[in-house]
Amino acid sequence: MHSGQKQKLECALYVVATPIGNLRDISLRALDVLISADTIAAEDTRNTSNLLIHYSIAANRLIALHQHNERAAAEKVIALLARGQSVALVSDAGTPAISDPGAILVAEVRAAGYPVIPIPGANAALAALSAAGLPAPHFLFYGFLPNKAAARCRALQELIALPYTLIFYEAPHRILECVSDLQSVFGGDRQIIFAREITKLFESIQRCSLAEALVWLNGDPNRQRGEFVLLVSGAEAQQEGLDTDTEHVLAVLLHELPLKQAVQLAVRITGAGRNELYQRALSLKSLA
Repeated sequence: MHSGQKQKLECALYVVATPIGNLRDISLRALDVLISADTIAAEDTRNTSNLLIHYSIAANRLIALHQHNERAAAEKVIALLARGQSVALVSDAGTPAISDPGAILVAEVRAAGYPVIPIPGANAALAALSAAGLPAPHFLFYGFLPNKAAARCRALQELIALPYTLIFYEAPHRILECVSDLQSVFGGDRQIIFAREITKLFESIQRCSLAEALVWLNGDPNRQRGEFVLLVSGAEAQQEGLDTDTEHVLAVLLHELPLKQAVQLAVRITGAGRNELYQRALSLKSLA
């Protein structure tokens, strides 16, 4: 229960983070805004109604704003702001506009000259990262990879040389094929952390190598259920450059072939590491 009182809010769009599972993971400030906002724009009004009812907040001020109606809903929100009202934006879970609807609305509200005020709170990617134990000081939040295998592999190829922890979201029905592609593109040596159902009843966090990942997933069907945050360790920094012969082979291949094929063939010819060759190939292309 929350004993906050309704107060007059500034005419603005409030981007309100809501719990990703455990309903107690909501800030007192977020509850104040949800109590006081004239209108609440929700990704799923039924889902948000459950949250509001849990905190004894009136659920009769909801409008729908989801990926299929965001531009039309943005016009409605701007009209409300033009009348001096306050609007709170929420997604089904976590922080809006991060792998969820909201970015289009925020941009259009700003373009119309109205303030946008963030109300920070739960975020699945950062919650998972905090419990991962990966020492890299930098990370790249990617969100959802493409659904189709070919497009997914192309996207992963673009990330292969980055030295940052990589953070992905994935749905349970794609987890096996996604992890298979991660192993295929990145190899088996990198670490992966499965952060599943974060803050929920069946939360689990498992760390293993990519070589072991599919074995672990297939060891128990329950491990494939729920919403996933996947964290993959970044490419290792290379301490030494390529030797002269390897550099020459790579340069010749790049002159004749597309980058990906040149790197693959250079690995076979020279035995040098794929990540190192890929990074050097990118450098050579940029200098060409």
